[in-house]
Amino acid sequence: MKRSDFRFFHRLRVRWAEIDMQKIVFNGHYLTYIDTAVTAYWGRVALPYETAFHILGGELYVKKATLEYHASALMDDDLSVGMKCSRLGKSSMVFEAGIFRGDKLLISGELIYVFADPLTQTSKPIPEALRNILLIYEAGESVVDLKIGSWDALKEGAAALRTEVFVHEQEIPQELEWDEHDAKAVHAVIWNKLGQPVATGRLLQPKPQVSQIGRMAVSKPLRGGNLGRQVIEAFIETARQRGDKEVILHAQCSAEGFYRRLGFQAHGDIFQDAGIDHIEMSLKLA
Repeated sequence: MKRSDFRFFHRLRVRWAEIDMQKIVFNGHYLTYIDTAVTAYWGRVALPYETAFHILGGELYVKKATLEYHASALMDDDLSVGMKCSRLGKSSMVFEAGIFRGDKLLISGELIYVFADPLTQTSKPIPEALRNILLIYEAGESVVDLKIGSWDALKEGAAALRTEVFVHEQEIPQELEWDEHDAKAVHAVIWNKLGQPVATGRLLQPKPQVSQIGRMAVSKPLRGGNLGRQVIEAFIETARQRGDKEVILHAQCSAEGFYRRLGFQAHGDIFQDAGIDHIEMSLKLA
């Protein structure tokens, strides 16, 4: 087993609480590391686990978990947990895991899951939709579809996700969330392969040759992937194609680092919008 065997990795750092009296990671914690990586894997294939598996009509239950120990992880090690779905049966699936420090394999593991009815916990066939998602992801293909269009065309998906993120999660009053700008904005929505909206945003043109990104929202279980980046990059390309020279946005301060990594620069003072701290940021287009 080597790093190149995996498309997906989840990174973590060894904590003090995970070290035993031998000053190495206690053996049982490696299963926790792998389970954490499995959860992140579902995020990478754009499936918010709770709602997605409700749509799929079942849950995954561990049938068997095995580990092989090759070397020990130490305090403060930065680990990469590789995860891949290596086999799909009628009702079961096999995930292979590799825990690496750099290129060195420390732990290899295998998890066998069974897709089952959550009420009776009896197995049932893996839905074709789930089977397809896993196969195309492991084949290196995209598991999402991004569409750009008008409010009339994309309202259903955009409104549902903005309600989930801004109104319910961030408790922004509905009367502040919806405004007259939606009707004239360019909107983007990303859907997963189950037809769930998982990321959205809008693009305004407040003055000639200036675009403004706003209403950026990503489904909470899927944050930390690249869905938000895909929306931003699509908007930057849209702005460039229509001849705009600059893209601006009002970033929630908690997301400032995300936009900086995409090339945006902050300027001005922090201000509040809907009770949340924001900072203005901009990106010059060549």
